[in-house]
Amino acid sequence: MDSFDVIVIGSGPGGYVSAIRCAQLGLKVAIVEKYSKLGGTCLNVGCIPSKALLESSEHFFKSNHEFSDHGILIENIKMNLLQTMKRKEKIVSEMHQGLDFLMKKNKITVFNGHGSFVDPKTIKIQGEKDEKHINVKNIIIATGSKPTTLPFLNMDKKRIITSTEILSLKEIPKNLIVIGAGVIGLELGSVYARMGTEVTVIDVADKVLSTMDSSLGKELKKVLSRDLGFNFLMNHSVEKVSNLGKKVELIAKSSNGKSIKLSSDYCLIAIGRSPYTTNLNLDSIDVNTHPTGQIKVNELLQTSCSNVYAIGDVVLGSMLAHKAEEEGVFVAEIIGGQKPELNHNTIPNVVYTWPEVASVGASEDELKKLGRDFKIGNFPFKANGRAKISNDNDGFIKVIADKKTDEILGVHMIGPRCADLISEAVLAMEYRATAEDVAIITHAHPTFSEVMKEACLSATSNRALHI
Repeated sequence: MDSFDVIVIGSGPGGYVSAIRCAQLGLKVAIVEKYSKLGGTCLNVGCIPSKALLESSEHFFKSNHEFSDHGILIENIKMNLLQTMKRKEKIVSEMHQGLDFLMKKNKITVFNGHGSFVDPKTIKIQGEKDEKHINVKNIIIATGSKPTTLPFLNMDKKRIITSTEILSLKEIPKNLIVIGAGVIGLELGSVYARMGTEVTVIDVADKVLSTMDSSLGKELKKVLSRDLGFNFLMNHSVEKVSNLGKKVELIAKSSNGKSIKLSSDYCLIAIGRSPYTTNLNLDSIDVNTHPTGQIKVNELLQTSCSNVYAIGDVVLGSMLAHKAEEEGVFVAEIIGGQKPELNHNTIPNVVYTWPEVASVGASEDELKKLGRDFKIGNFPFKANGRAKISNDNDGFIKVIADKKTDEILGVHMIGPRCADLISEAVLAMEYRATAEDVAIITHAHPTFSEVMKEACLSATSNRALHI
């Protein structure tokens, strides 16, 4: 029987990064992956392909709507969806090759098959043709998540689809219904809206991006409605979705009891994701789970079985690739005998619409509920020189700081390149910087980052200079 120091079940961002860090620490490591390609949801049907499509659709949209302002005149622009999809697949393929190289470089053994527990020290790997039993000292569960659906939504993966199927459509829909006004629904709705699809978003909540600071969702809803023609139906609960052949029919009811009927080419179900722990045989090792399906872990990310750890989407918290990565490194270093630290409060959230949305730390509503005394600094992108140059006039950066100590408690931003700009806020919060600490740092001009400086100046005795 093969024997390893560590086996990682799942090869997504959390799994493969954890395996690499374990190998760097001198441990004998294996990864178990049930699919033929490494990378998990993120690389294969999530982060990477969706961002590839967002990039292509944004170029198309700007060429149609913004290039003329720059004196660039192009006529009869068309979207070749086949080529767009080929480019996406090429990117994914190249990253698969990169992962294969990293496994070989770090001498990580890769087993293809479904991994499950026999006992706390033994993993069964069920391949297509054979079955193996592997002896192991430590096990890391990194099996990720899958799209959530409900029986009455009648998902058939043809017309009523998830985030997986919409990444490989063979046509640009004339219209699309998106159930869910969260990150996935707004990003993928944006992809096709930029290509000319009429998008309707329906959600039981009263605001978009309901898990983020309310100011961000309010601004994004305004921009998506104005620029991409999004139609939002908030406070509506979906009762039934039906595939009628070439069309989808949806029946929903508003909060005041009024029933509506919608029709579209496709319906995207984007109501969240559920942890994927199917057939791991967790009962055999007495690992406990929450009612929602996530695996229970302690502050070291250990399960109730001390040599078994869980990371990423299968534990409580945001379902983010970079969260999984950081947890993977954390667990690897715990197993390797080190004493790492991980602050979940400084893990940022990002939405790759345009404008981009990002946040880190506490929201205004959360701080109010806690009874904290705080102050807020705001600065709009429309007052920033670089944003004027790039014609990105929507959005703002909002800095929340403790009223007495001036320590930054949360940063919430919507605007150009916020996915990158949020890193400055993360760094500041990791080192418990004050708003004034960031405000007195020289930021290059003209750059988008100056908005962060001005927002911090605003939070520091209302000292913003350019408004």
